[in-house]
Amino acid sequence: MPVTHPAGDHRRPPLADLVVTLAGTLFVLAGAAGLVPALSGVALAVAGGWALACVRLAWLAGAPPTAAGPGLPPAPDPTRPAGPGLPGADDPTRRAEGDVVPAGQHGPNPPAAPDPAFSAGARTGRQARRAALTRRVATILDAAVLAAGLTVAVLPLTDPAHRLPVALAGLAVAAPLYAVALLRLPGRSRLTGAERLRRAVDVLGIGVSLVFAGWVLLPPGEVPSVARTASVAGATGLAVLLVAALADRRRHPGAARCQAGAAATLAGLALLVVLLAYRAPDRAVLGVAPLLLVGALLTASGARRSAAGERPRTGGFPVAWPGLTAPAGIAALAAGHHLWTVGEFTGTAVALGLAVIPPMVLRELLAAADQRRRVARLAAREARLRDLVGDDPPAGPASTVAPVDRAGLLRGMARRTGGALLVIDLHAPDGRAVEAPVLVEVAGRIRAGCGSSDLVARLADHEFAVLTDVGPVLAYALGTRLLAALAAPYPRPAGAIRLQVSVGLAETTGGDAEDALRQADLARRRAVQLGRDRVEWYDAYLEEQLVRRLDLERELPGAIARGELDLVFQPVLALADRHPVGTEALLRWRSPVLGTVLPDELLPVAADLDLVGEVGRWVLDRACRQLAAWSDGGRELWMAVNVTPRELAAPDFVTRTATALAAYDVPPERLVVEVAEPAVGAELSTVVARLAGLRSLGVRTALDDFRAEHASLAQLRRLPIDLLKVGPHLVGPATEGQRPLIEVVANLGDRLGLEVVVEGLESEAQVAGARCAGCRYGQGFALARPATAERVEAWFEEFPSAPR
Repeated sequence: MPVTHPAGDHRRPPLADLVVTLAGTLFVLAGAAGLVPALSGVALAVAGGWALACVRLAWLAGAPPTAAGPGLPPAPDPTRPAGPGLPGADDPTRRAEGDVVPAGQHGPNPPAAPDPAFSAGARTGRQARRAALTRRVATILDAAVLAAGLTVAVLPLTDPAHRLPVALAGLAVAAPLYAVALLRLPGRSRLTGAERLRRAVDVLGIGVSLVFAGWVLLPPGEVPSVARTASVAGATGLAVLLVAALADRRRHPGAARCQAGAAATLAGLALLVVLLAYRAPDRAVLGVAPLLLVGALLTASGARRSAAGERPRTGGFPVAWPGLTAPAGIAALAAGHHLWTVGEFTGTAVALGLAVIPPMVLRELLAAADQRRRVARLAAREARLRDLVGDDPPAGPASTVAPVDRAGLLRGMARRTGGALLVIDLHAPDGRAVEAPVLVEVAGRIRAGCGSSDLVARLADHEFAVLTDVGPVLAYALGTRLLAALAAPYPRPAGAIRLQVSVGLAETTGGDAEDALRQADLARRRAVQLGRDRVEWYDAYLEEQLVRRLDLERELPGAIARGELDLVFQPVLALADRHPVGTEALLRWRSPVLGTVLPDELLPVAADLDLVGEVGRWVLDRACRQLAAWSDGGRELWMAVNVTPRELAAPDFVTRTATALAAYDVPPERLVVEVAEPAVGAELSTVVARLAGLRSLGVRTALDDFRAEHASLAQLRRLPIDLLKVGPHLVGPATEGQRPLIEVVANLGDRLGLEVVVEGLESEAQVAGARCAGCRYGQGFALARPATAERVEAWFEEFPSAPR
């Protein structure tokens, strides 16, 4: 049975870490006092942390990739009995309300927890490689820690003449293992070009200063080549790891700990090589024990946090000191010590000392260039504002003067002790820029709608802000009035245009002005995400949602390339004999950072990032491939795939579908393309054309989430569909004097030549009601749960007489 464990409290070290650290300290002190041989003291000091780290990493290497940290679902309990339906399937795999693949489906089942992670033995192809990534990284880290620990452990048992080769071997094994593991850590995000440049400059600065320090701190006289190589290589590697750890400490704290642990471990081994090369006294080797002990514990702790998918921390400012203070401080201290002990510098030492300066200068030049770009942007904004409102603002009350800039708004907020701040965002049709004359009209409408004491500010080309003294209720009323005024048409010579408007509101209590502005802007972003043309208040829950949304937007691009998307399948059964006749493909995003993400959260983000088409192509390809695999086994099943009107609107959708069917030699009638009925209305003509094109290929089509309302019935005849999917809300007791609604829908489907599928069946009573009404097919937890392809296939084996 796989071993799992909770992530624990990351804010303080576990008790085991404190115990082994205390024991290590005692052994080091005993070695220094001569109570035990120095090398034995080092081995004993490192042994506890080394063993604890190896055990923890072995747990990670042997456990399935389950979530055990903040923001992720708990690990599944392997001893928990399976519920009804598929063997081993549990409630977390149930289809949530709005579960869609790849978009647009509004499933009837109630919301549920994310899917549990399945055992690696049930995964194949890219999915298996993705699922095993965490375990492989933990295995490599375990090997690196083991190599470092064994290096120290065998020193007391080794002849003094052979200790240096042992230390070199340990360093040569541990260093590449750490490098491979750190490059493959899950959840690592790509760096922009500017970030890579700054990190390279920081590495260069600290690396050169460490090389200089190592060069001048080595004892005078002839330097063994091994010591020189180890000091230079160790300084370079230490610089890379320290800069990476400091840069990742907020975005990826688990990776930062792993990098810090690698830095400490490799620095300890490099120091051990240098000391043995100089034949230093055994007591001097005691200095490597703290580095190796801390390095092992940090490596294991970082691997656990990274595997748990801890959500990156936000806020704070980027670390600036490594690029400037650290190189100067390291070089100055090393130079001072060398002057005190030796008194003069060699030519090589002088050259290395001077080489510390260029990276520092380059870092300052990069900072100055960033500052110049910011100033240029502010100047361009101010110039544009002057073009719009003129250099001389007209006289009159405060509500009619030209808008102030951001700095003026912040000064105004600092002088007020209460009220509210509104941030207004304008959106032109088709994403075009708002024209200058329209912006002039916008400014006039905002001034006209505000009170005499309200302060109007211009934040960006399409953003305004209003600072008011009124309370929350009146501030919301002001936001509603401005929304109505700004959404009205703007007459133009080429024709009137309309703008979409998003308003964010936050209370100002006399506190930090920047914080209030940030809160109002977060509320404005939420208004944009919810569809625009609305007013949203800021609250703490809203900020959590936005942070989650930003995490999704950061991680989703590239999820397909990283092999993080997955499909689960829910069988569709014939209600007469409860034999499987088809399956529905349901999308899951197994993110190492965010956990399992369901479609109702994934697809809105994909739509905003224009990734719905890419996700839909992946789902169609994988569904056809799985259907082909089942068909090769002789099963005549259909596979239902959900699409949105936006996907159907793509000119090549029908062609792509035909290509996918041909690529896997799938009979067209085995594929069912579903589109959700609530999403059809706005794109009815396009949906009709695409569904007709699919039917011409032989592909069957289905209308999902049929609501049986008047508008639904009116458009039903226009849609070229073969199946009608309804929710369990129709399978209920009839009102007095009327037939059950499901019977009406079943009779309607029979007259139109449509097969009716009742989805979301949660009880035997619902199954019986659907069958009695004349519905042929059903799906839901009362029949079978969603699960991986392998589990569904194993479940199929229980029906030898099912269609083959």
